[in-house]
Amino acid sequence: MAVEGQTKEQKERSAVVKRARQSQWPAIPMDEALKAIETLARKFQPESKCFPVAALQPGRVLAEQIFAPEDVPRTRTSIKDGYAVIASDGAGKREVIGFSTAGGPSNQTLKPGQCIRVSTGGVIPAGADAVVQVEDTELLKDDGENELVIKILKAPSVSQDIREKGSDVKLGSLLLDVGCEMGSAEIGLLNAFGIQHVEIYRKPRVCVLSTGNELVEPYMPQVPLGHIRDSNRSQLLALFRGQNFKAIDAGIALDKVETLEYAISVASQFASVIVTSGGVSMGEKDHLKEVLQDRLNLKIQFGRVWMKPGLPCTVAHGSIADREVVVFALPGNPVSSWVCAHLFVSPLLRFSAGLSRLHATKIRVKAAEEIKLSPRPEYCRAWIDMEKGGDLPVATLTGNQISSRLMSLVGAQVLLILPQKGQISDGSKIKEKIEAGEILDAIVVGPI
Repeated sequence: MAVEGQTKEQKERSAVVKRARQSQWPAIPMDEALKAIETLARKFQPESKCFPVAALQPGRVLAEQIFAPEDVPRTRTSIKDGYAVIASDGAGKREVIGFSTAGGPSNQTLKPGQCIRVSTGGVIPAGADAVVQVEDTELLKDDGENELVIKILKAPSVSQDIREKGSDVKLGSLLLDVGCEMGSAEIGLLNAFGIQHVEIYRKPRVCVLSTGNELVEPYMPQVPLGHIRDSNRSQLLALFRGQNFKAIDAGIALDKVETLEYAISVASQFASVIVTSGGVSMGEKDHLKEVLQDRLNLKIQFGRVWMKPGLPCTVAHGSIADREVVVFALPGNPVSSWVCAHLFVSPLLRFSAGLSRLHATKIRVKAAEEIKLSPRPEYCRAWIDMEKGGDLPVATLTGNQISSRLMSLVGAQVLLILPQKGQISDGSKIKEKIEAGEILDAIVVGPI
């Protein structure tokens, strides 16, 4: 029992004796946690700015609708290399009176019995209403340099192999919508229409902070006994940067209430989204929930989630120095923090980035092997084989799924969504495992 005159160290030791043996935070279901994230996300509306198309990079998100300023094609053009003809002339001989190439249109008007040589993309000359591909013709006469007379082998039909004006895109039609993520095709489309500037959303900022007395910087050649290199921070920074967010390194904070409060307060000056790892479980040095709630006066949205890995995952929201922030306090185990970052942090950042889709893509897969179920719903890391399964890809676990095993993340392409162990719907027996070949939902987390 603490008494007056105790040293700080003595008070800390006595606090350990009096610590709670059970968490005060109920473990909420996953769907409830995701709903809380979606509600929070709406508080962090994206901001936009005008940006030159010439400087656009893949991953930027469009903040306005883009409409076609002109028809495409702007005039009738040829789909194939061949000859512009009058369809009603049918098959037979044609006099070649000129040519129309892409970038070099003909100004001649076609008359019955005549044709004009055209290349793919060439403008259809006046009077012509069909194109005959070169393969369906025969050269009858030339002067050594130019074709003079050809024979049409197959009678053409009206509009054959002609792209009509506006047949690809009509003037005023929607090209790109709000929330569209820019890729190579989208950037090419903007340039094809001569669009010089667009409104895009600013990239959301996220600060990443590691906590723990045991952590040392990754570059340390020698690690003192009882310490480990900090891998969570670099892993999470790389994850968010790979998703086109601005991720800021907030360093390592010791497991002290004052230090944690200061570190999070400083981070809030640089970003509205703060991600920490460690300090949220039941250890004697796990102070983060206390700091968030009692020192920073943030409201904890949830303090545990009924999932594996990631049970102690915590999310808090409120204001620090009049700046609205959300803090994702992720577990310290590297696998747990990585999985929770994908499931909780990334959706909120995607909303703040203006993306139209909040959550990652889900696919259906076949289990390659038997998988034992846990009392909690589990998110297992897996590789995908697109060729083995026939109609569905086959998912193979990335080895041992223990939450401390960083190797289970290497090359992971999906998170398999496993139900918790329990009674099946008809109540006849307890479902304890996933059978090989059983179909599961999977969240895409890597290239497939």
